[in-house]
Amino acid sequence: MTATGREEVPASAADTFTADEIMTACAARALADGMTCFVGIGLPSAAANLARATHAPNLVLIYESGTIGAKPGRLPLSIGDGILAETADAVVSVPEIFNYWLQPGRIGIGFLGAAQIDRFGNINTTVIGASYADPKVRLPGAGGAPEIAASCREVIVVVRQSRRSFVDRVDFVTSVGFGDGPGYRERRGLTGAGPQKVITDLGILEPDPASCELTLTGIYPGVTVPDVRARTGWELAVSDSVEELAPPTAVELAALRQLQANSTSR
Repeated sequence: MTATGREEVPASAADTFTADEIMTACAARALADGMTCFVGIGLPSAAANLARATHAPNLVLIYESGTIGAKPGRLPLSIGDGILAETADAVVSVPEIFNYWLQPGRIGIGFLGAAQIDRFGNINTTVIGASYADPKVRLPGAGGAPEIAASCREVIVVVRQSRRSFVDRVDFVTSVGFGDGPGYRERRGLTGAGPQKVITDLGILEPDPASCELTLTGIYPGVTVPDVRARTGWELAVSDSVEELAPPTAVELAALRQLQANSTSR
């Protein structure tokens, strides 16, 4: 375990890294140079800024607060952090971000988190419990996530995996994935392709092209398929060729830790 209590994944002799660090590195690798990316705070922001600091310097980061092309040298504390506006190519209104940039499909990738996610990639960030009016837990809510899930050309979900978060059926659909299966998005006129990767602290899941069900396609060093199944609340589909994902490189770890250090030293 690390000093912060995060579980360490087995690493090479050259370095050790946490589960959060390999998850962030894998998410960063999904972003190509020159893409436009709608970014949330937390792990999605860390991944996007890591990508920009390493292999994708021309990645265009868009935050819900209206900043386009933000280039923070540290991880922002919130979407309202002043460093986003100070380093952006442009700052526009929130309605413009959604009405002009997001809804017409001008943004390539949207990063989302989740409190719950189900086998079809539907996300809950609203309530835990059967009753919306009287839930066990009331969560922060939707924000712009439903429109990101509907309209970005594709979506990446970054979430720590457990039976509490990976459930057979979400208690509330905040942001739609593939609904109840094939054809759901098309019947509702949703223009985006939906969640194409779910990146966890154990590995990566991707939707099966035929069933749209999330399928395990990659695992981290030291993680086994039974480990992932044990932390999934449904009978997990597994690819015939599960890939062992590469650990973070020294360059990725150094860049990520520098971003984090800059955030704590301000």
